Amino acid sequence: MDATCIFKRIEKKYLLSEAQQEALFQRIGAHLRPDAFGRSTVLSLYLDTPDHRIIRNSIEAADYKEKLRLRSYGTARADSTVFLELKKKYGGVVYKRRAAMTLKEAERYLRMGIKPFESQIMSELDWAMRLYGRPKAAMLIACEREAWFDGAQPDLRLTFDRNIRYRENELRLDRGSAGTALLPGDTVLLEIKTAGAMPLWLADALDAEGILPGSFSKYGEAYLRTLEAKKRPVPITEGGERHVVNL
Repeated sequence: MDATCIFKRIEKKYLLSEAQQEALFQRIGAHLRPDAFGRSTVLSLYLDTPDHRIIRNSIEAADYKEKLRLRSYGTARADSTVFLELKKKYGGVVYKRRAAMTLKEAERYLRMGIKPFESQIMSELDWAMRLYGRPKAAMLIACEREAWFDGAQPDLRLTFDRNIRYRENELRLDRGSAGTALLPGDTVLLEIKTAGAMPLWLADALDAEGILPGSFSKYGEAYLRTLEAKKRPVPITEGGERHVVNL
């Protein structure tokens, strides 16, 4: 696995029912191939300041949003590969800087500021960390993901996330993926990521199934849920009003 990665792409998000996801895949499945991760449990540890300045800025901002996170595919061990990521969105375009390291190296960096290696990408990540005063783990979000890419246009990637869940305790990647459900059980989050225009066959399939893009941030949604829970003594039910934000 490459130690550093750079992404610049357009990302669109769609909330689907399982029936819509199945119908869509029947239309587009012949174009897709499973990517390197295929089916996996994705764990994302979002980093933030004590007053949650990063996510608050993102919720309030109109044009510019960013987040810092540590990600693993499956529950990590000390020697597992994890990814420290800085993700920015400006003018509808997503820019991501990502550095691979072991969980042990990542935890030492987050705790002590000791970089696991020197590189341009690591320097950019470190600059962002210092800008926010060395943010700490604030929320863990996990999901079951299916990841695909277009065999004819490899920069086109589709991910289907189910059972999205979050927690504010046990904020480590080596403590499993248990958490509170963020969406109803039959909801699937589709993300379409591409460096250029969406191919016609995909746009036609989305239109045929009546699937429209929307705005949704896992961390933003979870943060607003926790704020609401702290204001009200009763649990939030699935039938309650959902706050939707974009990151």
